[in-house]
Amino acid sequence: MDCDAFASNRDVASPAEPESQTLISPPRTLYAEDLAVGDIWTTEMRQVTADDVQEFANLTGDHTALHGDQGAESPYGKPIAHGLLGLSILAGLGTNHPKASTLAFVSVEDWRFVAPVFLGDRVQARNEIVEIEPHGRRAVKVRWLRQLVNEAGSVVQEGYFVTLVASKARGRKKPR
Repeated sequence: MDCDAFASNRDVASPAEPESQTLISPPRTLYAEDLAVGDIWTTEMRQVTADDVQEFANLTGDHTALHGDQGAESPYGKPIAHGLLGLSILAGLGTNHPKASTLAFVSVEDWRFVAPVFLGDRVQARNEIVEIEPHGRRAVKVRWLRQLVNEAGSVVQEGYFVTLVASKARGRKKPR
């Protein structure tokens, strides 16, 4: 696994050619016992709109010119979405891919903004389990490689999310 501190130029399979190891998210909730290092999920595509960017700017107060009409004068030649909007979209897309019994979001590590996301781009999330370690008796700590991928199949953002995922035993009642 490339844990390099610099932005990666890695690509993932395009939406038209899914990876053979990509898993379809089952409708049921997955627990610690259902997860394994190397499992990969890819989400549906989502278009990033000008309305998304405007609403994000209004919510955060970040009205930097390169996210609006003056983006055409930026080094990118057209407006781009906020980097943190891309990260937020990735987090939302990944909520059900997989639908894990998440107890807590612990951290974001080594996040890289590899390339801009332009207004109108279609993106999807790719989630891969890279590490699982016990966390108490009823949970595991999962380290996920999370990637935001554009419709051309290029990684535009990537890094690691760490979450706590419940075991099946957590949901069982203790005998009295």
